[in-house]
Amino acid sequence: MKLFPRLGALTGALVLTLTLAIPAGAQAPVATPEALTILFTHDTHDHFYPDAAGVGGYTRLATALKEQRETAARDTAYGENGRATVTLDAGDFSMGSLFQTVYATDAPELRALGAMGYDAVTLGNHEFDYRPQGLADMLNAAKAYESYWEAQPSRNILPSEEELQMFGPYSGSLPALVQANYKTPKDPSAPGAQALAEAMENYPVTDYTVIEKPGHGGLADGDTLRIAVFGVMGVDSDDCAPMSGMALEPLADAAKRVVKEIQEKENPDYIICLSHSGTEDGKGEDYELAKAVDGIDVIISGHTHTTLDEPIQVNDTLIVSCGPYTQNLGVLTVGRSGGDGSIELHSYELLPIDGTITPDPDLTALAEGFKAKVDEKYLSQYDLGYDQVLARAEQDFTIPQTGDLIGNAYIQTVKELEGDSYVPIAFAVAPDGVIRGAIQAGEVTTSHAFDILSLGSGADGSPGYPLVSVYLTGKDLKNAFEVDASVSALMPAATLYGAGSCWRYNPHRMFLDRVAECQVTTQDGNIAGSIANDKLYRVVADLYSGQMLSTVKEKSFGLLSITPRNADGSEVTDFEDCIIHDGEGREVKAWYALAAYLKGAGAAEVQPVSKRADPSWNPAALLFPMGAPTALVLGAALVLILAVALIVRRVRRRGSRGYRPYRGK
Repeated sequence: MKLFPRLGALTGALVLTLTLAIPAGAQAPVATPEALTILFTHDTHDHFYPDAAGVGGYTRLATALKEQRETAARDTAYGENGRATVTLDAGDFSMGSLFQTVYATDAPELRALGAMGYDAVTLGNHEFDYRPQGLADMLNAAKAYESYWEAQPSRNILPSEEELQMFGPYSGSLPALVQANYKTPKDPSAPGAQALAEAMENYPVTDYTVIEKPGHGGLADGDTLRIAVFGVMGVDSDDCAPMSGMALEPLADAAKRVVKEIQEKENPDYIICLSHSGTEDGKGEDYELAKAVDGIDVIISGHTHTTLDEPIQVNDTLIVSCGPYTQNLGVLTVGRSGGDGSIELHSYELLPIDGTITPDPDLTALAEGFKAKVDEKYLSQYDLGYDQVLARAEQDFTIPQTGDLIGNAYIQTVKELEGDSYVPIAFAVAPDGVIRGAIQAGEVTTSHAFDILSLGSGADGSPGYPLVSVYLTGKDLKNAFEVDASVSALMPAATLYGAGSCWRYNPHRMFLDRVAECQVTTQDGNIAGSIANDKLYRVVADLYSGQMLSTVKEKSFGLLSITPRNADGSEVTDFEDCIIHDGEGREVKAWYALAAYLKGAGAAEVQPVSKRADPSWNPAALLFPMGAPTALVLGAALVLILAVALIVRRVRRRGSRGYRPYRGK
C-alpha cells in the first residue's frame, strides 16, 4: 500500500476523496501506523478437515493464516514491522464433526485454535451442548494440557508415548477466552453449575482481554498497539442453548459496561467485540448492538452463519461475518481517520478455504492425533472407524432427500431394535435445523454420517442427540405439518423432513391453514390411510426436536399447538423419559441410526420427498378444507362487510329525508 506524502491541502483533499471512493474490497491509499489487520472466523464447528464437498478445514485454514500473517509482516508501507495482525473467532468452534466426541476429555477445538495462533475466542451456544458439566470438563482438560507443557523444560521436545496417550500431539498455547454476559449460572446448585463456574475461573474466562502488538510510534501507548477484545452472547443464541443453565445479561447493557471499563482502564487503540448474536438481511441483534453502544470499532458477528461480502457500518462501528464451517477466512484491515480518529476501512476480503490451499503439516498431524482419540474413546463402542466406508451414493442428495432418508433410518433402526414388540411409527421427523449437511456422491464414511447429525448430547452426557419416542393426536400431527407449510418460510430451521407420513399443501392458502391433506404411508412409500384427528400416532425424533414440539404454540402466534404425549395419552413432562435405548441400555443416537441404516443398505438411495406443494388460485382450493385461521379471517371480513353495509345504509336513509334549511322564527 503506497504512503502518499502531504503535498498541501489540495493534494490531501484529493487523497481523501479517492479513499472514500474505493470499494469495500479494495486497499485504501493511505497507510497509517496504527493500522490493524483482523483475521477472523466464526461458527467453524469442529471442521478439522474439508467437508464432503471438499471445502474448508482447519488443516487448510492454518496455511491461510500463516500466509496472511507473513504478507502483513512484509507490508513495510506501514512501517518496518509491517501491519499488525490479530486472529479472532466469534464462537461455535465446536459441535459439527466426530472430533466433538472428545470435546470434554481432550479439548481438541481450543487446542487447534491455539495451534493456529488465535489470540482470543468467545463462546457460542454450541459450546454448551454437553451441558454445564461438559463445558467445565472441556475447559479443565484444556488447562491441564497447557499446564503440563508449560512445566516442561523445553516445549519443542517430541511427546513421549505416555504424553501422546494423555494429551495427543503438542499443539501450543491456548487462546484467551472472553465472555462478558453469559457465565453466571441461573441456579448455582444445578448439576454442573458450580463445576463450570470454577472451570471458567481456572481457565480463565474473562469479560475482555487486551492484546499487544508491535506498533510504529504515535500510538496510545508508544510503540505498542493495544487491542481490547470482549465477547457477548445474544438472545437467540441463548434460546438455542436450552440446557446451558446460564443467565443472560442483556446484550447492550453488558457491552456498555465492558466498553466503559476498557476505556477507563486500558488505554486501547481498538475495541473489538466477538458477538455470538448474529446479523440477518443487514439487520439483527448485532446491528442493534452497534446502534445502542458507542465505542466498539469492530463487531465480528457469529451465530447466524451469515456471509457479508462487505462490512455493515453502523455509526462508527464495522460489522463483519465470513460464513460458517471454515468456508472462508475473513481479512479486515482498519485504521484511524486523520480527522476525528474514527474507524477507517482500508480493505476487506473473504479468502476461500478451498483446494487451492495446501494443508498445513503441523495441523494435519494434530488432526490425525485427535482422530486416533476419536476411534479409541468413542467409535470403538459402535465397532466403527472414522474413515470406515458405510455406503456409496451414486449422486448428490439434496437436504430434503437426506432428511427423508434420515426418517427412514430412524424407522428401520427402531423396528430392528424392538422386533416383535415394534409399535408402528407414523412419522419419523428430521427438522432442517438439526441436519448439518447433505449426502454427497461417492463413498459415505462414518465421519460423513456423523457430520450430518452431529449436534447435542444425551441424558447420559455422551455425544449426539438420542432418539425419543412420543405420541401426537392426529390433529397435533397435522399442526406439525402446518408449521412446516407456513412457519418455515419465516423460520427455515422449522422445515420438516422425514418418513412415515406425507402431506400436501397449497402455498397460496391462508397462513397457518395451507395443509390440505395428510396421510400415513408404508415403508415403501404407498398410502396407508388418512390421518384421523382423534387418534394417537407414534412419532420419533431426536431429543432436541422432540423438545421443540411444544414450542409450536409460541412460534405460530397461539393459533396452533402440539402436545407430546405418552402411549397412554398423558402429557410428556420430561423428554428424557422418552429416550429410546438399545438392548444394553445405551441411548440410541440419531447419527448412529443413520450410520447403521447406510451400512446395512450398502448404498444411499434417493428418497421420495415427504411433502408436495400444490399451488392453486382456485377459490375452492383456497377455502376448502377450511381450518380455523381461514374461518377466522373470513368471519372477520364478513363482520367488516356487514358493518360497512350498515353504515352505508344509515347514510343513505339520512340522505333520503332531504335537506331542510333552517328558516328561523
